[in-house]
Amino acid sequence: MNFKEIKELVGLLKESNLAEFIYKKDDFELKIKTDKFTGKVRAAPALPTAAPVAAVPVQTSAPAQSTDNAAEDSGGVSSNANLLEVKSPIVGTFYRSPGPDKDVFVKVGDSIEEGSVVCIVEAMKLFNEIESEIAGKIVKVLVDDATPVEYDQPLFLVEV
Repeated sequence: MNFKEIKELVGLLKESNLAEFIYKKDDFELKIKTDKFTGKVRAAPALPTAAPVAAVPVQTSAPAQSTDNAAEDSGGVSSNANLLEVKSPIVGTFYRSPGPDKDVFVKVGDSIEEGSVVCIVEAMKLFNEIESEIAGKIVKVLVDDATPVEYDQPLFLVEV
């Protein structure tokens, strides 16, 4: 990565609402943080790298409402379901389909296998296919299409 690319990243970060950006490639790592209150951008020392976690157990509880509204508010997720989160392994823009005129990769109710492509995250003009590390059924999409996502942000709830 050259100075011009880093300068462009800093400019994009100033314009976005992201608080932190991490870029890793081979043995190179760049971490940029913004101060949301002042808008200042500063480079931060690199932290030890760790493998991203793609699936994390989620505790759910039934809302204290009537049974008619409970299914709507929880997105149809039962309170005793064994749920895992599929999280974003990178910072970028979340897309549910490979193109504007294409069908979404997965929707609520779809069964997925380990290795199934569930979405795309665009980072630095590269479209990265995000694959599920778990098998199960999609019960909720947690992010709107074409919105920014951060590293380790939950994207989907999956019932295993």
